[in-house]
Amino acid sequence: MDDRFSTQEPVWLQQARHLLGTQESPGATNNATILDWAKQEGGWVERFYTADSIPWCGLFVSHCLLNAGIDGPKNPLSALAWADWGEDVALSDREAGCVLVFTRQGGGHVGFYVGEDADGSALHVLGGNQSDAVTITRISTDRLHAVRWPTGLARSKTGLLTRNLTASLSGNEA
Repeated sequence: MDDRFSTQEPVWLQQARHLLGTQESPGATNNATILDWAKQEGGWVERFYTADSIPWCGLFVSHCLLNAGIDGPKNPLSALAWADWGEDVALSDREAGCVLVFTRQGGGHVGFYVGEDADGSALHVLGGNQSDAVTITRISTDRLHAVRWPTGLARSKTGLLTRNLTASLSGNEA
């Protein structure tokens, strides 16, 4: 069994929490931290990703996983590509650190499960490029497309995390 947990939360989620507050630079300038994530990916991602105005939710998820020694999909910049990555998790079995893939008009969005509303109507997602920053936001469960977990890794078994989060629902994470 591969154990990458130093607490109940997986190490990639701990990394994601450490990056809360990272945000795009305004105007034509770019946040060097976000661009460095693409450099760490290397290859075509590094060549393609030249500005923080390019959608970066998938880049954020991939960065957190790579720091835990876990590769993402071949196209980590495509949020919907994460729907075929790793192992499928039943919606009822979601837990802290699961990769959540959402649909939205014009594409998708990807982030990590960190909780949900008591009635299950909205999931609390720690992700990048949410209001141009790494934040925790509420996204309607109706938009959920896939729940994934890294192939071959033991689950932490945290179970569902019901929390009170008063932020309004996100409608478009682009």
